[in-house]
Amino acid sequence: MTKIKLCGLSRERAIEAANELMPEYVGFVFAPKSRRYVTPETAKKLRSRLLPNIKAVGVFVDESCETVAKLLCGNIIDIAQLHGSEDENYIKTLRMTADRPIIKAFRINTADDIKVANDSGADFVLLDSDAGTGKLFDWELIQSIKRPYFLAGGLTPENVGTALKKLKPYAVDVSSGIETDGVKDTEKTAAFVDAVRRI
Repeated sequence: MTKIKLCGLSRERAIEAANELMPEYVGFVFAPKSRRYVTPETAKKLRSRLLPNIKAVGVFVDESCETVAKLLCGNIIDIAQLHGSEDENYIKTLRMTADRPIIKAFRINTADDIKVANDSGADFVLLDSDAGTGKLFDWELIQSIKRPYFLAGGLTPENVGTALKKLKPYAVDVSSGIETDGVKDTEKTAAFVDAVRRI
């Protein structure tokens, strides 16, 4: 079954909804420029309310390895998701510092972007249109992917079923598609999870 990541959680109500719906992953955004940004202290508090079998993913944009590793080793997050210009050396350094899974995000504009994703040393890759914009990208470009991937970018309860049938990703990642006026919407979240699990 395709796994689910609910990303950009920043309120206790969203954690409660996740505990009820049981996605495999939730995401905390540690990029200060994001409107979904949470501090490490807030993430720790939210994590303490999260059921232990739901993995917490930290989303970072060009953050220092030391900062990411501290959050991983402190058990505030289980997985690091890298959304900036982090290169293979960064991934190797982070893996040596904190031996936890790494997801590297790639913005998919051309077939060449898929080649770079295929060659990444990260444990998983995430294919997106652009970080947090909620826009779809050309799914035809994914045909040459050769590894498990998280599909992101413009997914909603209405279109995720089509994406699953067409692409069969390892996991789907949603944030803006389950929001109303910038806040996680419990009904939309439940509808998204239901749409994934019906396929």
